[in-house]
Amino acid sequence: MKPLREREFRLLWLGQIASGIGDALVFPVALAFAVLSVDRSATALGGVLAATTLSRVLFTLVGGVVADRLSRRAVMLACDASRAVVQAFTAAMLFSHHMTLPLFFVVGAVSGAASAFFGPAADGLVPQTVSNANLQPANALLGISRNALNIFGPAVSGALVALAGVGWVFTIDAASFVASAFFLLQLKVRTHTRAAPSRFFLQLRDGFREVTARAWVRAPIIGFAISNFCFAAFIVLGPTIFLDHFNGARDWGIVSTCGAIGGILGGLASVRFRPRHPLSAGFFACMLIAVPIAALAGPLPVAAIAAAWTLGLGAVALCNTWWETTLQRDIPESVYARVRSYDILVSFVFMPLGFVIFPLLARGLGYERTLLAAAVVTAATNLVVAFLPGVHAVTEAPVTAHAEPRAA
Repeated sequence: MKPLREREFRLLWLGQIASGIGDALVFPVALAFAVLSVDRSATALGGVLAATTLSRVLFTLVGGVVADRLSRRAVMLACDASRAVVQAFTAAMLFSHHMTLPLFFVVGAVSGAASAFFGPAADGLVPQTVSNANLQPANALLGISRNALNIFGPAVSGALVALAGVGWVFTIDAASFVASAFFLLQLKVRTHTRAAPSRFFLQLRDGFREVTARAWVRAPIIGFAISNFCFAAFIVLGPTIFLDHFNGARDWGIVSTCGAIGGILGGLASVRFRPRHPLSAGFFACMLIAVPIAALAGPLPVAAIAAAWTLGLGAVALCNTWWETTLQRDIPESVYARVRSYDILVSFVFMPLGFVIFPLLARGLGYERTLLAAAVVTAATNLVVAFLPGVHAVTEAPVTAHAEPRAA
């Protein structure tokens, strides 16, 4: 692809690939079954996932301010170092059989905090490494590459868990962060336009104003929040359903691999198709997220769940590319990381709650009713956001006419 012809983006891409290899092995298979090996309950797994996500949510605004103030490459390097240490520690505890559920909560919280700093910095660095003409293909390539790794990652992870144990999976993940740092150290980019020096809370306020000034930013992130809350039902209930009805980690890994294939197809489609109203088109597509949630309710056969997951993640990849490209194109560079951090905060703030609530709801109402209700809410939410005037008004042309940018 053309973006890889640009040296700095190529190095950034290689770093993301390196760390992505380890993450593809850990998530979603190895982590889920590592926790379940300590406490075989959806509630325990939901608690660990909630701790990880909640930590990311709580620190994401701080991460956005830091990424606008400091070198984004330096922030990413610090995050890679901390995550390498955390995953190496987890591997050591698993090898020695000293890993406990409270330790999973601690390492999950630290990993989530590191991701909170890494995400806005990494997203903000993309436009600094690639030309404007290649920005959308670059975002699509990053998404396609992550999903390509996820094709083999879950299946390989399931095999490693079965044959060698989860400790080796976490060891590989630790090494992948070291490799990522190696490529980032070679990266040379221009200094981005930084926010004017001011107090921390004033910078948070300015970022919030940039979000609230744009209807096309406000509505989608609320839609993402509701969808991700419902999506938590699939993530947290899936492993226990597969333990009870299917072949556990092996079949869950197959389903995850099929989802990654869908992500690649969605990423490829996002490069080929440039709808006049990209955000509306993206949210129409994201109605399909409801399909795998509903398929799990039966549960349907593994093949049907895998096909539904392929469709759902394809829609997510399609929407994400159009959404991220629009943000990078139309949000001022000096405040981009803060806007992105608010996006991450609101989009994921209710997901930890979903990890905790859905196992309780499933215990009281039953798995089928709980999952079907989550599917209906997901489809309805995306349909409503797609029809909102402020969202539909966004076209491929710059959207500065839709909101007056405010100085940070």
